[in-house]
Amino acid sequence: MFLYQPPDGYRYNSDSIFLVDFIRRFRPRGKLLDVGCGVGIISLLLGRDFPVEVSAVEKQPRMLAYARHNFAINGIPLRAYAGDFLEAEIGERFETIVSNPPFYDPRVTQSEEASLNIARYAHHLPLDPFVAKVKRLLKPRGSFILCYDAKQSDRLLETLRRHKLTPEEIRFVHPKIDREAKIVMVRARADSRSLCRVLPPLVVFGTDGEYTPEAAEAFVRAGTHSIKAVGFDAVDDG
Repeated sequence: MFLYQPPDGYRYNSDSIFLVDFIRRFRPRGKLLDVGCGVGIISLLLGRDFPVEVSAVEKQPRMLAYARHNFAINGIPLRAYAGDFLEAEIGERFETIVSNPPFYDPRVTQSEEASLNIARYAHHLPLDPFVAKVKRLLKPRGSFILCYDAKQSDRLLETLRRHKLTPEEIRFVHPKIDREAKIVMVRARADSRSLCRVLPPLVVFGTDGEYTPEAAEAFVRAGTHSIKAVGFDAVDDG
């Protein structure tokens, strides 16, 4: 799958690849919404591999232009919503909503590059109104699947439950087996009464500094061919 992205500023990273691999276990179907889609990496892979009807919302016009182009060249239909998710008028409901949202605490030193700042820091998409709107847009028993800062897991889980989204599966991602988790991936379902399952952790790098077999397989399954482009004047990135 070919994927164009800008040569500077925000570009997708391994978090999105691992989140897609986490989502695969739930085999999404029906209508799917990608919140803060960036260049479209998450919903593109899901649209390629599962019977989903993809919609996406993105507040940065430049990123949305890349996403539209990427869906077009890969032959996957897309319904795009431009603008802030909290303000977007979305007149449909979804079986699945996915997101790799901005989650870093804005009190830390922030990037001055605009696209990086919007993509990374939580004040651009505050957690409570974000989750509240997701709940309104989900169909009964629909799934909300996202990754978030592992250090804020308690806040994330409390917010999900307060809005009647029950965390059913949780998986932490550790850079190495002896390092603390960096992100947490969660699948929550609307109005579910299920107990929460904490899955075995995903460890990214082995003691030899190479990707673990599971992490490496996630990149193989993604099968993306990334191309840096300015206004879609391409520079092949391998």
